[in-house]
Amino acid sequence: MTDRPPTKDAANSMWGGRFAAGPDAIMEAINASIGFDRRLYAQDIRGSRAHAAMLAAQGIISDSDANAIGEGLLTVLSEIEAGDFPFSAALEDIHMNVEARLKDIIGEPAGRLHTGRSRNDQVATDFRLWVRDQCDAAISGLEAVIRAALTQAEAGADWVMPGFTHLQTAQPVTWGHHMMAYVEMFGRDLGRFRDARARMNESPLGAAALAGTGYPIDREATAKALAFDRPMANSLDAVSDRDFALEFLSAASICAVHLSRLSEELVIWSSAQFRFVSMSDKWSTGSSIMPQKRNPDAAELIRAKIGRILGATVALFTVMKGLPLAYSKDMQEDKEQVFDAADNVLLALAAMAGMLADLTANKGRMEAAASAGFSTATDLADWLVREAGLPFREAHHATGSLVALAEGKGCDLDELSLAEMQSVNPAINQSVYSVLGVHNSVASRQSYGGTAPDQVRAQISRWKEKLA
Repeated sequence: MTDRPPTKDAANSMWGGRFAAGPDAIMEAINASIGFDRRLYAQDIRGSRAHAAMLAAQGIISDSDANAIGEGLLTVLSEIEAGDFPFSAALEDIHMNVEARLKDIIGEPAGRLHTGRSRNDQVATDFRLWVRDQCDAAISGLEAVIRAALTQAEAGADWVMPGFTHLQTAQPVTWGHHMMAYVEMFGRDLGRFRDARARMNESPLGAAALAGTGYPIDREATAKALAFDRPMANSLDAVSDRDFALEFLSAASICAVHLSRLSEELVIWSSAQFRFVSMSDKWSTGSSIMPQKRNPDAAELIRAKIGRILGATVALFTVMKGLPLAYSKDMQEDKEQVFDAADNVLLALAAMAGMLADLTANKGRMEAAASAGFSTATDLADWLVREAGLPFREAHHATGSLVALAEGKGCDLDELSLAEMQSVNPAINQSVYSVLGVHNSVASRQSYGGTAPDQVRAQISRWKEKLA
């Protein structure tokens, strides 16, 4: 795409003669937004075509002018998509660039397009349409991640691995249960984007500069044409708030946190010290000097995305926090952060879906790790409560003594002899060994949402039905 510097007279004519001289280079640089808001071209043209059709239907402009405008806008759209559109910084933004080019194509009828609207409601409409599209893309991306995690969970619903607290071995869980934890997190992200989309699906178009318009426009018609649920009910609110963008950024930030946490685990699990998973070559890179290295770069980059996305969220909150009603030029700073955050959260979602789809979990290595670190100590304490009648605190103390005994001998709990166990509590009998195996441990966790394989499979089925 090329930039076309129009004459100062051409730029000034867009202002209706208000200014006697064009802005100098510094003012032009700070005032122009076409360098980034050109991304709104499709939404801008869609909104303008809906507006022109409504104006004709209401008898505000002629059908012939509306048809010329509609066809001319399609020509502008094709030029932009072909890379042949002459964007101009002197024309400031996407709206003025499109309108000026429309005038070049169809002449005088182009001047009637802006009847009954302002750039204030125009940009609010364009931006809302764009963010709505990004919500749809995020929902699709999350569904792909969830499906990939479900596939992993189903394959390893009964594969035992260590569960951690403080990154220390805590209790055995299953690979499927661990994957389903992220399914639940991403499921809430899905809900946040869906909720945000539903709330933002109201049309600002027709609010004009801030007070509405005296033309007999039909806001219901333009809302319907743009697939909004309804027009916004207050013209001041319609042009002056960006809470829809803030809500999108907030949902994106929380989603990025979840992506980052899973990425961190993939980085740890793929290390030589853990070897719980193997990353495919598609999502790994090598070292320039260490030939043995396979670096989980995709996971590390996803992990870093939260910095950009959260930064964008904080930036827009800061822009909006002190603005009086209605529109202020500060709000031109609403888009770059949202564009960047949307690009990065969608990229991270696509990469995570790909990584999970290609990920290989090491069943044997995880099971060996699950059996280490006295991970069944809680099961032993629970057995002492159930079978020996000890209060839990006493059972906890006795189990701690047995752990210390095993640690001193350099063995695991199930390797202690019955006599050694009875030296701590004589009520212990041979049946205690039935709870000390990691498979028995996970099978016993039958409470709703627990790690027992049949509970995991039930949750997988529930999620498959939800996605269907």
